[in-house]
Order: sequence, then C-alpha cells, then structure tokens
Amino acid sequence: MGTMPTAQNPPEDDLLRRAARGEEAAFVQIYRAHQATLYRFALRMTGSAWNAEEIVQESFMALLRNAERYDASRGELGAFLFGMARNFVRKRTARGPAELPFADDGELPFGTSAAAHAGARGGVSPAELAEQTQRIEQVRRAVLELPEEFREAVALCDLEEMSYEEAAKLLDCPIGTIRSRLHRGRALLAAQLEILRERPRKVVNR
Repeated sequence: MGTMPTAQNPPEDDLLRRAARGEEAAFVQIYRAHQATLYRFALRMTGSAWNAEEIVQESFMALLRNAERYDASRGELGAFLFGMARNFVRKRTARGPAELPFADDGELPFGTSAAAHAGARGGVSPAELAEQTQRIEQVRRAVLELPEEFREAVALCDLEEMSYEEAAKLLDCPIGTIRSRLHRGRALLAAQLEILRERPRKVVNR
C-alpha cells in the first residue's frame, strides 16, 4: 500500500505530521492515496454507499486526531488507517444488519464493473437480463450475510484481489488465519447462493 518516498512523494509519517499541523496539501496527498481502498472496503462490508462515505470521513478525521499514535516502524500508514476504518465499520454494522448496496458510481459493489455488466447484455432477452440482475443481487445479499471475519477475508482477497500476505497485514493476523477464513467464507457463500437459487424452484413446485 506504500510507495518509495521521493522529493515529490515524502514519507507518509512526515505527511501525517504536516497534515496534523493543518497543512492541507499534505492531508490531500494522504487522502488521495487511501480513500478509494477504504471506501470500497466499507461499501462491501456495510452495503451502504452513505455509510461507506461516512466511515471514510470518520477514519481520516480520527487519523488527524490520533496522528501521534502512528509509528512508521510498526507498519505503513495505510494499515494504520485501515484499522481505524475497521473499527468504524464494526460500530456501524453493530447498529443493525447490512444494507443491500446499489451501484451509483459506475461500479457494482461486489467486483463486477457496470461497464462489463452492460457489455454482457448485448442480445440478451428481457427475461435473461432479469435473471442476471437477480443473480447479482443474490451474490450481494449472500456476501453481506457472511459473518464479519469471513466477509473481510472475501472482500480483501476475492473482491480487492489482495494476496494472503497483504490481507493478513491489514487484518493483523497470521496468513493461515486468512486462508482459513477465506476457505470458510467461500464455502458459506456457495451454500447461501445455492439456497437462494433453490428458493424459486420450491415455490414453483408447490
């Protein structure tokens, strides 16, 4: 999540100190480097674009308030900021069930771009299009219904396409734990999707 510092791209601990002193340019540089990743994670965890935006803002404000707690020798700023975002996600999801997300920024929240989805529609009948849309909604619901620790692993490794090592670093756990959570998360996701697929058939057979 980090890059080699240069004259134009100073170390992030230096940027954070300057941002905490009120230097807007330093804050903007940090924000641009990490906002998108935090937003996608929060969106996939909460299912709400509004909640995701709030979580991102809360995370950056908390970063400025707690700038003195960041120790560059213990890890990258992105991981420190991600930990704050995780805490805000947990607070939000503790208030109630996750919401079903919708695409309002050109990207479907669970890994399929709206452009790719639209491109797949050529020559598709209204009935087939309705079925495809229903499948996407089912995947979204199934991911949101995963227990938090499994949803995090699926969101980072499958949807963000991070390596086990990167996900383990962000979640502050062993790589073996990531593998286990991802395996169980995928199994639960597959089972949930199978249940959702079977429901219409059972209704028809009555």
